[in-house]
Amino acid sequence: MTILRQKMINAMKLRGFSERTQDSYVMAIAAMARFYKEAPDKISKEKVQAYLLQLWDTQKLSWSSCNVVVSALRFFYVQLLGIQEMRLWIPPRKVESKLPEILSKEEVERILSALENPKHRTLLMTTYAGGLRVSEVVNLQVKDIDSQRMTIRVKQGKGRKDRYTILSRKLLVQLRDYWKIQRPPVYLFPGTKLNEPLCRQSALLIYHKAKSKAGITKEGGIHSLRHAFATHMLEAGVDLRTIQLMMGHSSIRSTMRYLHVTSKHMGTIISPLDLLDLPDGRLLQ
Repeated sequence: MTILRQKMINAMKLRGFSERTQDSYVMAIAAMARFYKEAPDKISKEKVQAYLLQLWDTQKLSWSSCNVVVSALRFFYVQLLGIQEMRLWIPPRKVESKLPEILSKEEVERILSALENPKHRTLLMTTYAGGLRVSEVVNLQVKDIDSQRMTIRVKQGKGRKDRYTILSRKLLVQLRDYWKIQRPPVYLFPGTKLNEPLCRQSALLIYHKAKSKAGITKEGGIHSLRHAFATHMLEAGVDLRTIQLMMGHSSIRSTMRYLHVTSKHMGTIISPLDLLDLPDGRLLQ
């Protein structure tokens, strides 16, 4: 490991960046260094801008991937090397606003029913029932399940914050059945080594296989179960503030997004077309 890379990692650790963010930033800077075959601190601002342009125009990277690269470059050059941002001129990225495709309750049932492996089914049930992120569910420990208070403790979620979410009674029954079979020692869903958690990629693969088997064509990965949790809770009449706390959103604005996708009130709204005095729905000959 080069001195510069270690310096960057140390700077990110001091700022409390997650390991995933650290890895993403380091890979982004390393990729540009490989592209130019130069040390990143020797690359000119013109080359930095040209690199970003080819990412967008040639490689056609997604918005989220480009945003990670921009954030990594800004941290490396501005925060680490102390280059003034105006002199470097890394263009700002607009905030993407996309509404997720929400799984219906029936579709969630089909996904969960498609799983025969007890561990895999329990994993996805826990993700949906608690509204968990994939990183949170794979890092759950057996002691985080509190059947007395009917809560799940999420330790060091996004933003390094602890929180509690609900423990479903149906999930508790499933967890007890799963415990009788697997008896995980520490982590609720261990990986190949019993003292280590299941990796994120394995959880993603489990979800995609179940979704495919269930015949679900809607876009989205395992995070779709978290979106479904929030939307279904909102449609059941749970208030936004409670949903915000259970999901660990730092801002109520993040939770309010689900107001745009809930079907709770859509069924009661009358389209203006239905108010017109037209013949029945047959096409005119």
